[in-house]
Amino acid sequence: MVATALLVGACVSAHAADAKETYDKSCAKCHGPDGKGQTKMGQKLGLKDLSDAKVQADLTDAAITKSIKEGVTDKEGKVVMKPAEGLSDDDIKGLVAQVRSFKK
Repeated sequence: MVATALLVGACVSAHAADAKETYDKSCAKCHGPDGKGQTKMGQKLGLKDLSDAKVQADLTDAAITKSIKEGVTDKEGKVVMKPAEGLSDDDIKGLVAQVRSFKK
């Protein structure tokens, strides 16, 4: 029983580490390492501060998932965020959890 709990805990920790690594590699260049969007590209695109409690409250997991899977376009239809490629549903769930971890 204890071994099972330790194994599950290790898997969750590994999954969280993988999500952070994926975020750092694919998302942080625009959204920033802390989700605040205070990067050159993030400021240019006017990205929301993902650490803001109100932004987090207004953002559903489904919306985050859709943005990751389908990308994001602006009002004119210009692609401002490409869809993520090569991510499993579990990878995307991990990224959603990573975004949620920025909430203050």
